[in-house]
Amino acid sequence: MSYLKSHYEQNIAPMLMESFQYKNVMQIPKLDKVVLNMGIGEAIHNIKLLDSAKEELKNIAGQQPVIRRAKKSIAAFKLREGMPIGCMVTLRRIRMYDFYYKLVNIALPRVRDFRGLSVKGFDGNGNYTLGIKEHIIFPEIDYDKIDRIKGLNITVVTTANTDEEGKELLKLLGMPFRN
Repeated sequence: MSYLKSHYEQNIAPMLMESFQYKNVMQIPKLDKVVLNMGIGEAIHNIKLLDSAKEELKNIAGQQPVIRRAKKSIAAFKLREGMPIGCMVTLRRIRMYDFYYKLVNIALPRVRDFRGLSVKGFDGNGNYTLGIKEHIIFPEIDYDKIDRIKGLNITVVTTANTDEEGKELLKLLGMPFRN
């Protein structure tokens, strides 16, 4: 069992139950999944960028990414429907907890001039999305083997009903929010 999951079950869940006055343990918010998305717009012209992004995302997540294709054609971007434009990974269960722990304790402190995450990333249903401009903050990425620095979107999906519950859950799990 992951350290973060056991910490959640032993310490965080009882704290949330007490602070929000839940009547049933099934109402306590928990992590549902973590989705990593890497959009490569220049893959239209150079397909090798997508291959390197897929390999790097595989190293970060520890799971094989899925190639995402364009849903619509956009003439201004010379994009046709069905062209590969990015890759994504959905992490659940033990891999989700391991990645979340690595994100909060190893990767985010390596961001330059880091002062905490904005609380504006919540969507109204307790889910939080953050964007990372440089994927090289993850320790699995070898600086010598990358061809260019890529961005990364991370969405943490919770079972919380409100942003307040989701924020409290993520804060107790160690997410460094700005004051």
